[in-house]
Amino acid sequence: MMQYKYFPHTEEDVRLMLDKIGVQTLDDLYADVPDSVRLKDGYALPEAFSEIELRKLFEEMSMYNQPLTVFAGAGCYDHYAPSVVQNLIERSEFLTSYTPYQAEISQGTLHYIFEYQSMMAELTGMDISNASMYDGATATAEAAMMAVAHAKKANRVLVSETIDPKTLRVVNTYARFHGIQIDTIATKDGVTDKVDMEQKLNKGGVAGVIVQQPNYFGIVEDYTGYADLCHNQKALFIMNSIAADLAVLKTPGEWGADVAVGEGQSLGIPMSFGGPGIGYMCCTEKLMRKLPGRIVGMTKDNRGQRAFVLTLQAREQHIRRQKATSNICSNQSLMALYVTIYLSVMGKEGFKEAAELSYAGAHYLYDALLKTGYFKPTYQQPFFNEFCLTYDGDIDQLQEECTLMGFMAGVKIDEHTLMFAVTEQRTQEEIDDFVNTIQTLREEKA
Repeated sequence: MMQYKYFPHTEEDVRLMLDKIGVQTLDDLYADVPDSVRLKDGYALPEAFSEIELRKLFEEMSMYNQPLTVFAGAGCYDHYAPSVVQNLIERSEFLTSYTPYQAEISQGTLHYIFEYQSMMAELTGMDISNASMYDGATATAEAAMMAVAHAKKANRVLVSETIDPKTLRVVNTYARFHGIQIDTIATKDGVTDKVDMEQKLNKGGVAGVIVQQPNYFGIVEDYTGYADLCHNQKALFIMNSIAADLAVLKTPGEWGADVAVGEGQSLGIPMSFGGPGIGYMCCTEKLMRKLPGRIVGMTKDNRGQRAFVLTLQAREQHIRRQKATSNICSNQSLMALYVTIYLSVMGKEGFKEAAELSYAGAHYLYDALLKTGYFKPTYQQPFFNEFCLTYDGDIDQLQEECTLMGFMAGVKIDEHTLMFAVTEQRTQEEIDDFVNTIQTLREEKA
């Protein structure tokens, strides 16, 4: 007889397990927990609801939501995804499955992971892609570890101050526990200071250099010659990019990068209050055995038919873990499938058009905000779909008032700087309404 409805263990099962470990009761397992911190009363849970009662409850709760028109980014973007994407990934064989342990049996899963890898390799201009990472920040941290593993004798990694500070914090956390020294490259006029980078490279002991394109401030940097400077000092050149921007921008491969990493949320994945996203990681062929995570390859079975297998990995990745580059051996398979379907449905032209619309909308908003007279350019640099402006008023108050009017008014960079983002979702009418709202709010205070 089972003691609890959803627990499979009978009282006899529990007794056998307790006898095996030498305790009398389940409470004995918590004997080391002080009595003062143990919950004495029951859980503060409501009575069970019927389905119709539960639906009504959630409907009432949803009325408190305030949908906003988004003009913010900083790593998470309001892109459109065709409805077919959501419908397909909700199929039970996709939605409920986990990383396959007997991988070759799961040919369907391996097939779409292979397609995902192929698409990401083409998008980044690199030779090979892994199955996927948790997010762009951890992918960047893995790249730093990968650079040190490749260098063997060097443990310094240079990181441009123009990368997303959230990413830098994750890199620092990984580095702290792996004995990696992180040095930052100075910022000059909103972009990476090439002279400072070269000086720090020339001191020696650098395993890799990490930059971002476009950078955190939305600026499209010129990385001409950066790869050569890195390679002259036997350091890897690592580039972090927002995936959707690569539809029209020069790829990491074209910049001469050894490793390309970044966040793939911009490939149609909903913002969803911050997650889940998907990190991508691609590299040159010579580094493929240092790549963490899973890699799917295509081969033929004993009947000559196309088949997919896990490949190109040293056994240390899974068995001799102390020798591994990283102990990540899973993949965010559902998110990889999402990206694969999104790119397939959008096609090259649709994907490129979405990027061009984002670019055009951002520049339209930039000009419109400057015309109000309340903003000034923070940097005189080229940008893609995200930009910084210096505001002459109280940024916190402006954002709060815009929220009440139905707009998410950018991301606060400092006391005087706001960063705005525009995607293909924003219409000219929405942009005009947003600018007029700011104009009206300021005029009311005049």
